[in-house]
Formats: sequence, structure tokens, C-alpha cells
Amino acid sequence: MAKQSILGRISQLLRANINALLDQAEDPQMMLDQLVRDYTNSIAEAESAVAQTIGNLRLMEQDHAEDVEAAADWGRKALAASAKGDELRAAGKSEDADKFDKLAKMAIGKQITAENEAKSAEPTIAAQNDVVDKLKNGLEGMRGKLGELTSKRDELVARAKTAQAQNQVADSLQSIDVMDPTSELGRFEEKVRREEALVAGKQEIAASTLDSQFETLEELDKATEVDARLAELKAGGTQAITSGS
Repeated sequence: MAKQSILGRISQLLRANINALLDQAEDPQMMLDQLVRDYTNSIAEAESAVAQTIGNLRLMEQDHAEDVEAAADWGRKALAASAKGDELRAAGKSEDADKFDKLAKMAIGKQITAENEAKSAEPTIAAQNDVVDKLKNGLEGMRGKLGELTSKRDELVARAKTAQAQNQVADSLQSIDVMDPTSELGRFEEKVRREEALVAGKQEIAASTLDSQFETLEELDKATEVDARLAELKAGGTQAITSGS
């Protein structure tokens, strides 16, 4: 993944308006779960790319340090060769002195090459350091966004569960209102009262029948007495009527 695409991806994710995305989502929780996965994967990819970028930068810095050290080393060699040439020339050994001056020139050439390489790498190193700083800041921002996403998702899940529980309670209350158990008891009580009234009615009818039976019995007794007196009258004449026996 190129550095520019990494920065672009990080910038896109950091600019994401979570609330606006949730407002447009048909299933906010599902979208948050997906966003958490996307951010987690993007962070992992960005971390790998940033690590590689930092690794390349450290190699460039190491090469730059080596070029700087090489330039200094060739400078010391050039100085030593020049000093030796001057010493030999002072001793009248011009031919040998020329050899050391030649060596000094060669060392100076190497020194210049190393210095140029070091200088040419410095703008790139500076740019890479800037990129790495942006990548690190972007990663921190993405981690912050991931924490925000996770928090919002957990909050939404908790709210959804609470709403579901409240909805279940409301449905239960509504069903209780529709099928009021107290009204069922009232209807049962009324049924019991009707049965009690029926029993009372039957008992009253039975009592009435019994009374009529006794009345009939009394009527029979009276008729029997009348017949007895008639027979006695026939047998005893007027004495039976007056005696009362």
C-alpha cells in the first residue's frame, strides 16, 4: 500500500461523520458492527504500512549517517596524506610527496562524493519524517475513532435491549388490560351467585311442595273426622252431635 493511499484512507476514515452515517442506516447496530470491523482492519493495515515506512526511513537515516561518517573519514585521510606529502617534500623527497598529495586528492574526491550523497538524501529523509509523523497522528486518530465507535455500539446495544424489555412490559400490560383477570373473577362470581340462587330456588320449591303435602294431609284428617262423626251421628242420634266425642 502506497504512502499516499494510506494517508488518503486514514483521512477518509477520520472525516467519517458517525452520527450522520447512523442517521442514514436502516440497521444502526449492524452498521456500527461493520464500521468497527472496517476500522479495525484499516488500523491493522495502516500499522503494518507505517511500520514498513518507518523501517525504510531508519534505513535511509542509517545510510545518511554512514555517508556523513564516510565523508569525515575521507577528510581525515586526505588531511593525513596531505600532511605526509608536505613532510616528504620538506625532506626533499618530491616524488614521494607527490604520491601522497595524489592520495590526498583521491580522499578529497571520496569525501565530496560522500558529502553529496548525504546532502541529497536529507530532503527525502525530512519528507519521510513528515509522512511518518502524519501517519502516526492518523493512527492515533483512527484508534480514537475506533474507541468512539465501540462506545457508541455498546451504548446502542444496551439501549436496544432496554427498549426491547420495555416493549415486552408494555405488551404484557396491554394484554392484561385486554384480558383483565379481575373481570374474569367477576364473571365467575356472578356465575356462582346464579348457581346459589338456583339452589335457593329449588330449596324454596321443595319447601313449598312439602307444605302443600302437609296441608293435603290435614285436609285428609279433617275429612276422616267428618266421616267419623257422620257415622257416630247415625249410630247415636243427637247425643253424638252434642257430646263432641
